[in-house]
Formats: sequence, C-alpha cells, structure tokens
Amino acid sequence: MRILLVEDDIRLAETLAEALSDQLYIVDIAADGEVAWDCTKALNYDLLLLDVMLPEIDGITLCHRWRSHGYQMPILMITACDTISNKINGLDAGADDYIIKPVDLGELFARIRALLRRGNTNSTPILQWGDLKLNPSTYEVSYRNNFLHLTPKEYSLLELLLRNGRRVLSRSMIIENLWTSETSPDEHTIKVHLRSVRQKLKAVGAPEDFIETMHGLGYRLKSPDLLQSC
Repeated sequence: MRILLVEDDIRLAETLAEALSDQLYIVDIAADGEVAWDCTKALNYDLLLLDVMLPEIDGITLCHRWRSHGYQMPILMITACDTISNKINGLDAGADDYIIKPVDLGELFARIRALLRRGNTNSTPILQWGDLKLNPSTYEVSYRNNFLHLTPKEYSLLELLLRNGRRVLSRSMIIENLWTSETSPDEHTIKVHLRSVRQKLKAVGAPEDFIETMHGLGYRLKSPDLLQSC
C-alpha cells in the first residue's frame, strides 16, 4: 500500500513516515500542496494523509481539487484545530476522516486500516458504543433512536470519548484535544460539559454511569457488556 503524506513540518513528517514504514506502508512525503498535487498526477496512491495548514495550497482546497478532478482514494486529514467548523469544511471538501494533532500513532494506524478496508468511498464510519450512535458525517447523535441535542463542544467531547472507548482520558487530555492553547479553560469547565452530556444521555434512556468517572484519573465509557445488562 502506498501513502502520500502531505505535511510541511519536516520533523513530524519524517517521524510519521518512519512509523508508517515500520507498518510496511510505502510512504512519499510532500511538503506543500503544489508538490502533493504533482505527486498524485504522477503516481497512484492508496491513501492520502493530508495536513490542513499547508504552504502554496491549503489542505481543504487541495482536497476539494482532488475530488473535483475525480480522485477517489481515501483522504485522512490531519488538523491541529478540533472545531466543528473545521470538521465540516474538511468533510464537505471530500475528506473521509480526520485525526487531531498531536497524532497518536495507534489511532493513526487504526484509522488508516479502516479506510483501506473500506476502499474508495467518501463516507465516514458511524461511531457506536452500545446503543449510542454518533455519525461524524451528519453530526447526529442518537441513543436507541432518540436524538440528542448537543452543543458543539458537548458533541466534540462525546466524540472524543467514543473514539477512545475504554481508554481513560484525564481532564488535561480533554482540554488538549478540544481547545486551543489560547482558549484553554480550567478543569472545572470540563466537569460542567460532562455533567450536561450525562444529563442529556440520561434523558434519552442511557444509564447514569454511561460515562464513568475514574477518580483521580479521568473519564471513560462504561463497558458495552455492562451497558447491555442495565
């Protein structure tokens, strides 16, 4: 499998390329949008790993250009800004999925495997945990077919928990993933958002401990096997 990594941070690009090569992928690196465009005209790639902020041509514009010219290979966008508007822009431009900086290699490998299994499609996989479903393409969240009305930050928080499953997320990890350094809130804000999400989950029939508090550590989702017995 051949991957084109489009990233202008050379140190990061080399680190990611080495890690992907260890997974037996063939990796080419493009440091700007124009070079990336030329690469895809010259070679066939199984997947594009695309940074949003790029010189010459930004990632959103480049993604739209590929799709408008009929390129159907999966595109996994890398973004340092986890906001709803950024996600919508990337998905509307034709990206299949996204991953947030700093990149967790295990998550990156899993998302690449999932996209390659699906082949040349433009849909984003629905995230599910027990009876809870979250559709990253439409930003709809439902529990047993009852839709939850979440604020953008509540949605991002629940999506982060879904993507990490049983992994415990500390408050500082949540802040790092959902806010920029310039807008970082205090940890009490995390408790407020979590309480609101829990209340909305409970209102549609989810157990009170759907999101577990690991005292002194952080938060995670309750095991699906235990949820089924509730």
